[in-house]
Amino acid sequence: MKLLFTPERTYHPRESGLTMMMDKGMSTRQMEDFLSTSSNYTDLIKFGFGTALVSKNVSEKVNLIKQLGIKPYLGGTMFELFYVRNQIEDYFKLVDHLGIDTIEISDGSIFINHEEKCHLINEYSKNYRVLSEVGSKEEGILISPAKWIKMMANELQAGSWKVIAEGRESGSVGIFRPNGKPHTMLINKIISKIDSNKILWESPTKKQQTWFVNLFNENVNLGNIAPNDVLPLETLRLGLRGDTFFNYLPEDITSSVKPI
Repeated sequence: MKLLFTPERTYHPRESGLTMMMDKGMSTRQMEDFLSTSSNYTDLIKFGFGTALVSKNVSEKVNLIKQLGIKPYLGGTMFELFYVRNQIEDYFKLVDHLGIDTIEISDGSIFINHEEKCHLINEYSKNYRVLSEVGSKEEGILISPAKWIKMMANELQAGSWKVIAEGRESGSVGIFRPNGKPHTMLINKIISKIDSNKILWESPTKKQQTWFVNLFNENVNLGNIAPNDVLPLETLRLGLRGDTFFNYLPEDITSSVKPI
């Protein structure tokens, strides 16, 4: 049944309105259960930090995910773990062994010269779909808006499919203040120069997700979403929850029912 006055969501395979779910060690059965309810609303599944090195069931989960047209990939921390040890060849052996065609290149935990990072993006984007991440995982490290914009623009030009705005799974660094509130001025400056459809905003909490849906629309790209939050996020996108209840209703309805 079609509910009146709900927005048009994009469909698989999406270029905007992406939802990236973060898997921090789900079992195969948990992944099966998740996909049975939320596959239509999920575009990317990230195996967080180094979990793919300690989980026994990654290959099984990758196969389940790919069957439904969802892109699995290893989080950027995994790339950094191999990069800092000069084991990039081993990293790609793991990626290829798993049958993954999407990778994330980040420098949130270590320093990589930006020119070198863009070179890596350009080189690996020839054979893989590349996500690149901008922003530090450390609290208190501030990057100027101009530098955020320059890095995002350079990485997109180098071949990134989307640039990820760092928020971490805690939602307390990068584009967020330590208390979880968005850096409004920073975000507004970024989107004045960078196409918002090219940015995937890490936003693990409901308040952050609501803020982004209200700032953009239902088809904003959001990531680091917990498995149990993918369906609730979809209701936020569609105005099926109190936080966005009035977003898509026409004025003649809202004026008669919404408190002044």
